[in-house]
Amino acid sequence: MARLAIFAIAVFLAAAAQAQWLNYPTPGLPRTPDGKVRLDAPAPRTPDGKPDLSGVWASDCALQDDGCFPRGSRFFDLARGLNADDVQMTPWAAAISKQREARNHVDDPYGYCLPPGTPRIDFTGAPFKILQTPQVTAILYETVANSTFRQVFTDGRAFPPQMEPTWLGYSIGRWDGDVFVVESRGFRDGGWLDTLRGRPHSDALHTFERFRRIDVGHMELAVTIDDPKAFVKPWTLTATLLLQADTDLIESSCEGHGKTMEKRHIDAPPPEPPSPR
Repeated sequence: MARLAIFAIAVFLAAAAQAQWLNYPTPGLPRTPDGKVRLDAPAPRTPDGKPDLSGVWASDCALQDDGCFPRGSRFFDLARGLNADDVQMTPWAAAISKQREARNHVDDPYGYCLPPGTPRIDFTGAPFKILQTPQVTAILYETVANSTFRQVFTDGRAFPPQMEPTWLGYSIGRWDGDVFVVESRGFRDGGWLDTLRGRPHSDALHTFERFRRIDVGHMELAVTIDDPKAFVKPWTLTATLLLQADTDLIESSCEGHGKTMEKRHIDAPPPEPPSPR
């Protein structure tokens, strides 16, 4: 468990030490007479009447200091709180998850400075920033590996007929009332959905993220995992995102990680079989 513990601590410290421009007031937020942000004020809207999702956000568990992270984090168990019957892996996925757990998670690509994948990247313990425009919504991520981003296109385009397999997927967005629905496809085969269980996803992964801003300080995020190669049926989790006001992201990278790897002596893993065709 040593490697897992070190990895968990690294992620936690990244969350605790993040951010720059501390205490610089975020413009446009409603405040009390003493300058505090009114987190329960009505959610803001854009000039076209849509809910404004812009801001720096973090998952509800990630920034708590009460032991929630990593024990209760969806980064470690994406299906936390769901019934076992709700999340049934196929034989291919179950075998890979068992191997990853047996090797104490040392093969997690995120531990080697690679992107954590979607939707795990929403729950890494670090904040992310949403920049919303009519044609595209950008999500900027500060992770323990590297700074990275996603583009969610809302300009009417469809998914391309040929997609280069990616860590974070190709994303298209649309509005369903006051809910921003992000549909993503085009993922790499054999990715990681969470860290503790090591649940895999296949190249058939199809995700739906539903963002609903409840008020100034809170946003509901519901994620549906639809991957017939890895799971018997689609399943959905719901989480709360918290606004991180009066701060901003900071550059992150894996600089110096090579020195860490020099101290590791890890046997090569057995090859993981590709997902069924």
